[in-house]
Amino acid sequence: MQGFASEFSSAIALIFQGDSELWAIVLLSLKVSMFAVLISALIGMPVGAALAVARFPGRRVLIVLMNALMGFPPVVVGLLVYLMLSRSGPLGVLELLYTPTAMIIAQVVLVTPIVAALTRQVIEMLAEEYSEQLRSLGVSRLASVPVLLWDARLALVTALLAGFGRAIAEVGAVIIVGGNINHVTRVMTTTIALETSKGNLALALALGAILIGIAVAVNAMVSAVSLRAEQEGLRHA
Repeated sequence: MQGFASEFSSAIALIFQGDSELWAIVLLSLKVSMFAVLISALIGMPVGAALAVARFPGRRVLIVLMNALMGFPPVVVGLLVYLMLSRSGPLGVLELLYTPTAMIIAQVVLVTPIVAALTRQVIEMLAEEYSEQLRSLGVSRLASVPVLLWDARLALVTALLAGFGRAIAEVGAVIIVGGNINHVTRVMTTTIALETSKGNLALALALGAILIGIAVAVNAMVSAVSLRAEQEGLRHA
């Protein structure tokens, strides 16, 4: 018990004394995950919205596939990205393996289906609500996508926060393509795994506490944004 109290005390000290190694790891984690979510939003939101409003053969199959990709095992994603970026892979010439860019690519593969699926759900409901109005204005289904995305912006922030929560907590895929290299690709989750195995519990606990704090903050923001979206919806009803 004394050992745990001592490690916990050391972890608190690392956080509040501004340990440079700890905060460099936190900063890299945030940077990688934010870039991944931004790219996922640029890909996933238009795709999700297009699937919500468009009608074509095979649409239902694509929706099922997209929903299935939300549960894709991270280690399999890491393996596939590794094979693509390895020297013998099709993108090996870019030499991206074991770089933060490779970690961003892996997170984009994991997060994009989440953003796309949540966007489709939101836009589909909104499209039904506005269908008569858009039809009377002569707006085609695909032309209505930017309008619907803008109108659903508050609800879509929830999708982005859900994607960020998924990205920041990722360990399996990023450790395969990033390699957990000190001062290069070491992020919070991979450091926690490594330092725990080495017995350096203070650093692992400090990063764990920060990760939990980020998860709580993201959930609080999701609740606040959802509440705001509901209030906006009632105001426009």
